[in-house]
Amino acid sequence: MSTKKKTELPKKEKSNLQRKGPPPMPARGMAVSFLLMAIFLTSMYLFSDSSKNDGQKDYSYFIEQVKSGRVSKVDIAHDGAGNHNVIVESKDVDDSGSTRFRTEIILTDNLMEMLEENNVQVTVKRPKTVMVSILANLIPFLLIFGLIYFFFIRQMKNSGRGAMSFGKSRAKLLTHDKNKITFSNVAGVDEAKEELLEVVEFLKNPKQFQKLGGKMPKGVLLCGPPGTGKTLLAKAVAGEADVPFFTISGSDFVEMFVGIGASRVRDMFEQGKKNAPCIIFIDEIDAVGRSRFSGIGGGHDEREQTLNALLVEMDGFDTQEGIIIIAATNRPDVLDQALLRPGRFDRQVMVDLPSLEGREQILNIHVKNIRLSDKVELSKTARGTPGFSGADLANLVNEAALLASRRKANFVEQKDLEEARDKVIWGRERRSHALDDEEKRLTAYHEAGHALAMHYMEECEPIHKVTIIPRGRALGATMQLPKKDRYTQSQKKLEADLVAFMGGRAAEELIFGDITTGAHNDIERSTAIARAMVCEYGMSKKVGPQNLGNSQEPIFMGQGMTGSQDYSESTANLIDEEVQRILVDSYDKCMNILVEHKKELIDLSEILIEKEVLDADQVIHILKHGKLPDENEDEKNDATDLAEASETDEDLFAKENKDEPKNKDSDSEKN
Repeated sequence: MSTKKKTELPKKEKSNLQRKGPPPMPARGMAVSFLLMAIFLTSMYLFSDSSKNDGQKDYSYFIEQVKSGRVSKVDIAHDGAGNHNVIVESKDVDDSGSTRFRTEIILTDNLMEMLEENNVQVTVKRPKTVMVSILANLIPFLLIFGLIYFFFIRQMKNSGRGAMSFGKSRAKLLTHDKNKITFSNVAGVDEAKEELLEVVEFLKNPKQFQKLGGKMPKGVLLCGPPGTGKTLLAKAVAGEADVPFFTISGSDFVEMFVGIGASRVRDMFEQGKKNAPCIIFIDEIDAVGRSRFSGIGGGHDEREQTLNALLVEMDGFDTQEGIIIIAATNRPDVLDQALLRPGRFDRQVMVDLPSLEGREQILNIHVKNIRLSDKVELSKTARGTPGFSGADLANLVNEAALLASRRKANFVEQKDLEEARDKVIWGRERRSHALDDEEKRLTAYHEAGHALAMHYMEECEPIHKVTIIPRGRALGATMQLPKKDRYTQSQKKLEADLVAFMGGRAAEELIFGDITTGAHNDIERSTAIARAMVCEYGMSKKVGPQNLGNSQEPIFMGQGMTGSQDYSESTANLIDEEVQRILVDSYDKCMNILVEHKKELIDLSEILIEKEVLDADQVIHILKHGKLPDENEDEKNDATDLAEASETDEDLFAKENKDEPKNKDSDSEKN
């Protein structure tokens, strides 16, 4: 029972400290208050003596006035240090209109006799005490030293980060009193959550793992592209385990002074041991954990010493202390191998981009505080955002809310989400960038060529929208909406994409007999795909299934400096011939499609010039009928859709109730 009481006392004390009330006055504020009070008292002492306002006269003038009988009264004062002065009441008026003046004297018997002979009234004031004199002499020096302290030394410390605190850790302790994050706030990374659940269970009940001799991994490294939720996952682990959470960035360890980063690493682990069990999260660990290979520019002593201290500390503490290191990076390839070995970061968790279902779950989390219309289909938005990370989806929802508020709507609708997605991917519409008739016609035929090629190539993704309104740096765009997430690409799919890329250039040559620079990006992307098919994917029969790709990654720490090719000149010529063959075949195939469907190309382009934006249904209707769908046709289509829906409902009802139709038929036959 006594041990329980001892463990409960600190909790009570902590709860008392967290009670609301007037905050105590900080020590710095009290010191400043005392300093201002001392300045006020000193000024009152120095300027309160009214005698200092009297005019100062010479001693000879005073003797002359006494002998001539022009002095009626003198006040003799003593300052306690052997000095005397008198305040003289004269019968004459000086230039300032005063009858008083002040002078320093040497008090002697002759002077006193002279004053008595001339009938001068003498008053002696009480001398000042020794303590007052000492204070009067010390207070100015104290004021000077106080000002120096607060204006220089306190500034150097910079809120506790002065020269004496360089080696202190900058890790911040996050509390969970407000905005507590748990796994319910994380979506789209189910596999990563499952792996981190073990860490949560260990922090909650470590004896369950220790009784069988098992040990928890000392470190967990979260790897993945930016914006996938690595930091959010670490906070969720701390929220689920309900333990202290220290967070620090890798750049906080690096300073211009050698040894500061290593000292901060040691101090960070000391703080973790005092608050165990806890989680220490190091964000962007590649800033301090890069490979120690010197490379081109030589080594970096400060960063290498910091890394060495981190390696030693991770070997020095035991998981039984309840300290879990979680680090995040999007460049695991540049980390030092000693940091990744078992015993330090035992487990690497891949946090990848979310799938279709994951994107829909993430959107459901982000729209909780958004007023959505009932007609919004988040599944459609998730399908149209392949490759989006969690941060991108949060930005998309926020942009949709801003667009809806800008048009003063009461709810966020589906068109706001689609416009926000187009804005995030392709940029905002630049309607102020007006095109003349010639450029507008050229852009319309260019985009119509892309749309026509995509429509007749079955392997291409479905068309989503065609526009000739400038977005970002493009004058127009033909947008596609993938049916599903693709993790592999077939050869037929890549060849179909190449044909679609050539649609704009082929339409220009077919209609205008000339070509422009508008297909610059199309040719660039087509060439990259064709070269990858030959050199990396092995999709050329002449070259064969071999990897001849030349590494074009940026040089890091002296690695990959030369960029030499591992094949002969004849092989290089063969690669060029195959790339050219693939591109020329794609262009010829695209040209044949446009020549065969030239009327459809012209119809689509002319309507696009008039409308500027066409959706997928309108494009397909134009390619089939040569015109936009009429409103009456839309109403008929809606009526047929409703009829089909009602028929399907009746069929389902009939299947569920097989006996009832028979009874109805029998009743009708009897009647």
